[in-house]
Parts: sequence; C-alpha cells; structure tokens
Amino acid sequence: MLSPSDRESSSSSPGVLSLGTSCREDAEPEGEEKICAVCSDRATGYHFHVMTCEGCKGFFRRSISKGVRFTCPFTRNCTITKAKRRQCQACRLQKCLAVGMRKDMIMSEEALQMRRLLRKQKKQEPVGEPGELTEEQERLIDTLIQAHKRHFDSSFSQFAHCRPPVRLYIHNLSPQSPQEPGVPPVLQGLPHPEAGSPPGSLKSLPEDLLPDAFSMLPHFADLSTVLIQQVIKFAKEIPAFRSLPIDDQISLLKGATLEICQIQFNTVFNEETNVWECGQHCYTIQDGALAGFQQIYLEPLLKFHISLRKLRLHEAEYVLLEAIVLFSPDHPGITQRGTVDQLQEKVAVTLKNYIDQRHPLPEGRLLYAKLLLLLTELRTLKVENTRQILHIQDLTFMTPLLSEIIS
Repeated sequence: MLSPSDRESSSSSPGVLSLGTSCREDAEPEGEEKICAVCSDRATGYHFHVMTCEGCKGFFRRSISKGVRFTCPFTRNCTITKAKRRQCQACRLQKCLAVGMRKDMIMSEEALQMRRLLRKQKKQEPVGEPGELTEEQERLIDTLIQAHKRHFDSSFSQFAHCRPPVRLYIHNLSPQSPQEPGVPPVLQGLPHPEAGSPPGSLKSLPEDLLPDAFSMLPHFADLSTVLIQQVIKFAKEIPAFRSLPIDDQISLLKGATLEICQIQFNTVFNEETNVWECGQHCYTIQDGALAGFQQIYLEPLLKFHISLRKLRLHEAEYVLLEAIVLFSPDHPGITQRGTVDQLQEKVAVTLKNYIDQRHPLPEGRLLYAKLLLLLTELRTLKVENTRQILHIQDLTFMTPLLSEIIS
C-alpha cells in the first residue's frame, strides 16, 4: 500500500492511533546526546521500549519478524559496539533482549501498512475545520453506491437457486421432528444456546451434539459463488478498474473478492442475535462449522462482524471500504502497482473526508483508524479462510469460480 521502507519511528503524529511499535517514555533534556543501549551509537529515540539507534531498531525488527536463529562463532559473549555490531548477529540480538527490547511491540506488515496510510492521511489533513468533499470525491462515492445497488441483491433471491442448506448433526433431532414454534424453518434442528452463551456462539453446542462437517458445504459453495459473481460485476462498474490491464483486473479480483464478500455480508449482520439475515435465509456461525470450517477461523470471523457492525457505517462508507480492499497493490501478479496504489489512496482520502464530514467529533475521532485496523483483521481472516477451504477433504462440492478465486 505504501513504501515498505517506512520505518517504525520513536513517536507518532498527533491524533494517529498508537500501535505500540515504539514509544517515547521519558523526556530527554534538550541538547543531551542520546546513546543506543545496544551498540552505543547515537540513538534516535525509544524503539521497542529501549533507547536505540536506527540500525539496532531495524536489526531487532527484522530478526524477530523473520524468526532468524543466529549462532555465535566465538564464545557467545561478544562486545557489541558501533564498529563491531555486525560481526556477531547472535550476540547483538541477545544484547537487544538483555537491555529490554520487547518482541511484543513488533507490528505485522499489514499493521505497518495501515499505520503508514494513517500517517500519510494525517499529513494531508487541513488545519482547522474539515473541508467539503470535492466534486471528484462526490462522483466516486456516487459511482460506487450505484454499482453496489445494481449488483448486490439485498433480497438474496438468487440463494433460492443454490443447493439447499442441510444442517445435520450427529445425534441431532430427527428430520421428522415437528417444527419448533417461533424458530425460522432454516434454523430448525439447531441446538439451543445454553444459558449465558451469546446467540450463535460455537460454545453453545452441547458436548454430545457434534456437527456433520460437510452438510452445509454444497450450499455454502453455491452462495459463495453468487456473492463472488456480484463482486465481479460491482468491480466492472468502476471506470478506474476497467482502465487497468485485464491481467491486473483478474489479480485484484482474486486477491480481494473474498474480503469484499465479507464486507457486503456485514450489511445484513444482526449483532444482537449474531445472525446474518439474508432475506428468507438466516445463517449463524454454527453453519460455518457444518461446512467444515474450524473454530480458529469462525470465532475471529464472528468477532470481526460484530466489531464492524457496531460502527454503524453509512452505505457510502461500506462501498468505499470495498474499493480500498479492491485496489490493493499488495496482491500477487499486479503489473501497474503504482497506478493501483494511487487509486487506493484516492479512495482512502475520500473515506477519511467523508467520515470527517458525516461523523462529527467525538463520534468520528477514531472511526477511520478503527476501519483500517479492521481491514488488517479481514486480510488475516481471508488467509485463514483460504487455508481451511484448501484443506477440506471433499472439494468436489466447490464450483469452478470459487476454485479459481482461492487458487
């Protein structure tokens, strides 16, 4: 998204959400030279909890992030100075840890990218009251909303053409059991939550009631295909997307479609019941378990939808989020990364300006930052989702389009 050469700095710009990579703890007297606690070079500030130079800061981050295991060729007690710090990486890393540099303050690459975007947007903010949206930004929002309305079926009528949902459990209720009063037909046979369990929680399943791991897989494969088709049509309505080479369009869609589907799906999520209300169809997180997905993916997925829905986003904010995800230059196979990066930043600036206009303080103070952090969670969820789909044993239920997207 932004230049990977941007480094963790010792202090954040005012108003930018601190993500804990490094922090300035005690004010240093003016004019006093700061010394790196690791190599005694000139320090630039507190990094990972310790006053260090840029060299040791970068060395520590790279060593921990990449999980490198160093071996000392000498006596494991090398002297680390500015001149000798590159002679033994093992002892240098050991001294970083000994002086108190903290592994838990190292951010993931996705979180770093989001923070860089926050900083760049902060620098572009005008002083004083936020300005009006430009005509170009208004047109962008209108284009995205119209594309969304034309190609997102809020009634989910196409779900009727999917293979029917089958909710089977070991030791479950008999298929001939009478319909439970007050429960939608699509939820018949689902176990009732235990007292104190949140609706739709995986933990509400009784211990003696185990899901058939693939009973919902055919239905989920079909409805995922419907959602993917809608996302493709949505993207093709965006002039900037159509202007890209066809190979880049394919790469962007393969990289972003599953994330966009989740953002669109959030518009019908009821955070009070933890149910996705799709017209005549209703789905809970338990249905994901019935399709073969594991708890390590389903629980963070539910948390993501609850968090995003509670922000009470406007339609414009949802479609701008979808466009930010779509125009990600980080996806493999992109040939015009610079162009895609510029498109993404244009959308991000529009989202920030829209929030400033429509969510006055204090409501909108951290909304933009929260959305960017949720997008990093969404990226992680997509990776885990794809991993689990590829490890489901019976992939004969997968449709060609879904297989192409996750390949």
